[in-house]
Amino acid sequence: MHTFGNRRDIDGLRALAVIPVVLFHFGFDAFSGGFVGVDVFFVISGFLITSILFREISAGRFSFVDFWARRARRIIPALSVVILATLAMGWLLLTAKDFSELGRTVRYQSLFISNILFMREHGYFEPASDLKPLLHTWSLAVEEQYYIFFPLIMVVMIRFFRQWRWILLGLLLVSFGLNIAFIEHKPAFTFFSLPTRAWELLCGAMLAVLPVPKRAVRPWVYQLVGLAGMVAVLLAVFTFDRSTVFPGWAALLPVLGTTALIWSGAQGPGPAARLLSLRPLVWVGLLSYSLYLWHWPVYVYANAVSIDGIQPFEALGWMALALGLAWLSLRYVELPFREKRLLAGRTSILAGGLAAIVVLVTIGSAIRSADGVPERLSGKALEYAQTREWRAGQMKCMVVTQDKSIDKACLVGGEQAKPPTQAFWGDSHAAALMPAIERNARTEGRSVWLFSMSACPPILSDEPRQRCKDFNQQTMDKVLSLGIKDVVLASNWSLYVYGREDGDKKVLLNAHDDTAQAEQRMAAAIKARVAALREAGVQVWLFKEVPLQRKGIIDRLTSLARIGRSADGLGRPLQEHLARQRFLGDLFASLSKADPGVHVIDPTPMMCTDGVCSIEVNGASQYKDEDHLSDAGGARLSPLFAPVLLGTSHN
Repeated sequence: MHTFGNRRDIDGLRALAVIPVVLFHFGFDAFSGGFVGVDVFFVISGFLITSILFREISAGRFSFVDFWARRARRIIPALSVVILATLAMGWLLLTAKDFSELGRTVRYQSLFISNILFMREHGYFEPASDLKPLLHTWSLAVEEQYYIFFPLIMVVMIRFFRQWRWILLGLLLVSFGLNIAFIEHKPAFTFFSLPTRAWELLCGAMLAVLPVPKRAVRPWVYQLVGLAGMVAVLLAVFTFDRSTVFPGWAALLPVLGTTALIWSGAQGPGPAARLLSLRPLVWVGLLSYSLYLWHWPVYVYANAVSIDGIQPFEALGWMALALGLAWLSLRYVELPFREKRLLAGRTSILAGGLAAIVVLVTIGSAIRSADGVPERLSGKALEYAQTREWRAGQMKCMVVTQDKSIDKACLVGGEQAKPPTQAFWGDSHAAALMPAIERNARTEGRSVWLFSMSACPPILSDEPRQRCKDFNQQTMDKVLSLGIKDVVLASNWSLYVYGREDGDKKVLLNAHDDTAQAEQRMAAAIKARVAALREAGVQVWLFKEVPLQRKGIIDRLTSLARIGRSADGLGRPLQEHLARQRFLGDLFASLSKADPGVHVIDPTPMMCTDGVCSIEVNGASQYKDEDHLSDAGGARLSPLFAPVLLGTSHN
């Protein structure tokens, strides 16, 4: 196959890869499958690099040192500048925790293994990913890992095996098979790992080493193939979305589409190749590496300083900034190194690349060791950061995973002559109410019991976790033996019905339940607990869940404070909260209506005004994270619990 010479259509194909990625990340819904641009890049890279390798190995002039010097010249300078700029902005905007995580990512990416780090964390499509300024470097890590091994494999195959192309095809099929085998049970591994992604680069590699056909291809054939390839890539861009099982079988569409486009472009100037060769696409294609590097940190930091997310008009401005940075990066960083105006020799570029790696690893490690350098923060930013920790004694009263004992019940409040007859019971959301409990208890001059266990709802069910089951049984026994008259049940109820909003289903009562089954299971478990308490003569107070905030939104408080921007209006829309709580709200209302001894306490009216469930009230953060109240947030809810301590109805 003819593979050499300047291919303007491939430059345009790079634009077809990077433009959908950028638009997808900046929230343009029409480009819901824009993430497949990375797969297009993989095929292009496999084709171009293998073309060079094949030519040099066949001519007997291949050098591993020269190859890696070229890779260092192409990849490291621009990447190093972006990483340093990302660290500088992180120093300014990020909380200590997030800056510490950034330091760890820098350390991993400098060694080109960030994909391994990310596969152990949240998935690529989860909300938590929006907090990682270097998440996009996973694809660079996959490529560089590939190019550590692939040149050696090519040399061995070509020199020692006559039918070496069949071996290459076998490697491609094995990698694709691993992709299919792991996609269901290990989706993060399949998305981020080299073994399950190598087949995409190998598709380009196979194309590069195809023998030149003895007969010329008829023009209508390559023109039709090129158009089909274009349709395949665009179909993936516009029809795939975050719910697409990917890579898996779905990745065949953009990968084979890209392969078809490259093949058809090599045969002659068909319609697809002419379209890709248009000057604007070629220009963007030449910027594609730097644009890919810059766009994601720009997005993450722009999102960090926005009140209600990046709006479409704002997104255009931020994308223009990323494009401008990419142009500057190409002109003043990429080209001087690629054209050998800087560090011209192979020894010097390799030494410079190694020095850059050492420096970045050192910086990343220092930031990680310093826990994100919390000393950076001051004033309101420091105040917000400090609300991320409980200081009212909640942890002393809550059973957590590492505790050997499940008995950490606390008496909260002031001195009183009579035995306490009120109790709060639940998971960590019950513990979060401790400031409110204590304020009310001291006001009334009495003590109140607090029984809480992390991730353990106060229900009566076939709980699969024995430790949680034991804790709830022990708590019920204490309620009966202590003569408790009023019990407040508090929990992150929706967590055990719908799972986390970031897709983590591990906390469901039964991970195999569909939504209807999960709702039925939870309803039965809550009803059973209420019935058991009422049978014992206990008044039951069902505390409805505090509004959950979106992932990462709490961190914005610190970022906004660092740039002196008000956090007014920052919070979850009320309608989103009500939609998630609709089933549980109806359930609680029905229980209260059916039994005058069952009462409902709803924090929503106090926490949500003007259609927004605010994070900040009167300059104080109401949350320590996305769903737990801070000390200030817990204390602010104290009026809701006065009727409990007075033993009066709250209907």
